[in-house]
Amino acid sequence: MEFPTIFWYTVLWLIVWGAVGALVTPRVYARKDKFTYQTGMLGAFVGAALGPIGLILLWRLTPAVSAKWLGASGIVVLLWLALAFAKAAPNNLCVTNGSFIATQIANGLVIGAIYGLMALGLTLIFSILGIVSFAHGEFYMLGGMVTYYATQIWFPNLNPLLGVLIAALFTFALGAIFELLFLRPMITGQIERPGEYAILVTFGLAFFLQYTTLSLVGASPKKVPRFFDYPRWKLPAETGGLLKVTPGNLTFFDAISIPSARFTALIIALVLLFVLLYFLYRTWTGKALRAVSQDRQAAAVTGINPKRMNTLAFALGGMLAGISGAALVQVFSWVPWVGIPASSRSFVIIVLGGMGSLPGAFIGGLILGVVEALGAGCVPDPHRAAAYLPAYGMIILVLVLLLKPTGLFGREL
Repeated sequence: MEFPTIFWYTVLWLIVWGAVGALVTPRVYARKDKFTYQTGMLGAFVGAALGPIGLILLWRLTPAVSAKWLGASGIVVLLWLALAFAKAAPNNLCVTNGSFIATQIANGLVIGAIYGLMALGLTLIFSILGIVSFAHGEFYMLGGMVTYYATQIWFPNLNPLLGVLIAALFTFALGAIFELLFLRPMITGQIERPGEYAILVTFGLAFFLQYTTLSLVGASPKKVPRFFDYPRWKLPAETGGLLKVTPGNLTFFDAISIPSARFTALIIALVLLFVLLYFLYRTWTGKALRAVSQDRQAAAVTGINPKRMNTLAFALGGMLAGISGAALVQVFSWVPWVGIPASSRSFVIIVLGGMGSLPGAFIGGLILGVVEALGAGCVPDPHRAAAYLPAYGMIILVLVLLLKPTGLFGREL
C-alpha cells in the first residue's frame, strides 16, 4: 500500500479499539464492584495496543490501574505507529537516519524548555488568581519586540542579556499595572461575575497589545542576530567526537546538531527555571505565593496579603512569557501576531501537565516540543511540515481531555 494508506489504517485501528476500551472498561469494572478511576484511560491504552484480545484479557482480569500498565500499553501503541510509519515511508529520514531523529529530539527539547517556561507563567497566574490570561501570548510577543528594539534600534551596542533584562522589567511592570487597574476589582467585590469578566478583560488586553504594536512597529518581520558567537572548540581536542562547537552550531557525538542561538535560549530558560524554583521554595515571598495558591483565606489569616500576591503573580507570569519571547527572538522572525500560536501552545501545555501544576507545565512543554520537532521532521512533504505544527498541539489537547482531563500531574477536584 502507498503512504498514507497503511499508516492511516493503523491509526484507524488504534482509534476504534481505543474508543471501545475507553467506553466499555469502566462499566466492566463497575459491574465487578471495582474502583473505576482512570479505568477508561487504561482501557483505551490496552485496546489501542492489543486490540480485542487485550481488551478481553483486561475485562477478565480487571487489574488495578497502575503506571506500569499504562506505560507498557503506551509504549506498544507508539511501536505500532512507528512500525506503520516505517512500512508506509521506508525512505523517510526518520526511518533511515538515526542521527536525524536524535537531532530532532534534541532541538525539540530545547524549544520545549522555552515552551515550558512560558507555560509556567500561565500556570502561576492560574494558581494564584484562578483565571486563564488570554493575553499571555502578547506578553511573549512584547518580550521579543522590546529585546529587538533595545539591542538593534535604541542601543545598538547593548549586550543582548541586558536587552532580555529590559524586556523582563517591561513585561513585569505591564503585568503589575494591568492587574492593579483591571483585575484588582475582581477580588474587592466590584465585579458581579468575575470569571466572565476575567476572560473579556484579558481578551481585550490581547487585542489592544497586538494591534497597538502593529500600528507602532508595522507588520514587517523583525529578528535579532544570535546573541553570542561561540568560540571554536573540540572535546576531545584531537577528534571532536564528543563535542564540537562552532560560532553558530554545537554538535554532540558527531550526530546531534543544535544551533547556538537555540542553545543560548535553552541556557536562559534553565537559569530562569532554577531562579524561579529557588524563589518559590526558599524565599518568604515565594512561600507566600504558594500558600495563597493552596488556601487564600488561611494565608490571609497568617498575615499574607492576597491582593499583593495577585499582583505579583500576574506580573511574574507576564515576565516569564516576556523572557521566553526575548530568548527566542534570535531564533524566529518576530511579528505582532507571533503571540497567537504561542498562547495556544501554552494552553495545550497547562492542560497536558495539569492545571495549576508547575512541574507539569515544564514537562508538558518538553513533550510538546519533542512532538512538534518529530512531526515536522518526519512529515514526508517538507513544504507542508510547518503548516502541520499547530495540529500536533490540538491532537495532544484532544487526547488529554478524552483520556485524562486532569493532565499528567493534575488532581481530581
